[in-house]
Amino acid sequence: MKPTPPGWPRASQSIYYRDPKAALDWLGRAFGFELRMKVEDDAGNVVHSETTFGDALFLINTAGTTDHQKEAWQADQRSPLDVGGARTQAVCLFVDDVDAHCRVAREAGAKILREPETNDYGDDYWSDRTYGALDPEGHLWWFMQRIRTGAPK
Repeated sequence: MKPTPPGWPRASQSIYYRDPKAALDWLGRAFGFELRMKVEDDAGNVVHSETTFGDALFLINTAGTTDHQKEAWQADQRSPLDVGGARTQAVCLFVDDVDAHCRVAREAGAKILREPETNDYGDDYWSDRTYGALDPEGHLWWFMQRIRTGAPK
C-alpha cells in the first residue's frame, strides 16, 4: 500500500450533526478533540471541518440538505436526532485514563450509557477498561484503555 497523504490517516470518518458548530465545540470540551480545520460559507454554515483525536481524524458535517450540498445523496446524511435516535455505528477510541476521560465527558453533558468497566478476555487475549457515552445528538462513542495485553505467541 502506498503511504497516505501527509497529515491523513489511512481511515477517517464523517459524522453528521444538525449543529456541527456546537458539535465541534462540545467534542473538544467533552472528549478532548482538537479542531484542525473549519470552513464556513457566507451564511456561517459549516461546509467542511476536520477534528482530531490523537492520530484519528473525524470530519464533522451538516446533516441533511443545505445550500452547499448539491448532490442528491447528500440529502440522506442524518444525525441520530433525525431518525428517532437510531444509530448505525459506534466509534471506539483508546485513551490513557478511561476513568478520568469519563469524568470530563460526564461534566460536559455526555450521557454515560455504560460506566467504566474492565473486561478481561483471557490470558491469550487482552483486558480493557471501557465506557460508553452518547453525545448531545445521540452518536455512540466508546472509550477504551488497554489494561493488559495477551500472552506473546
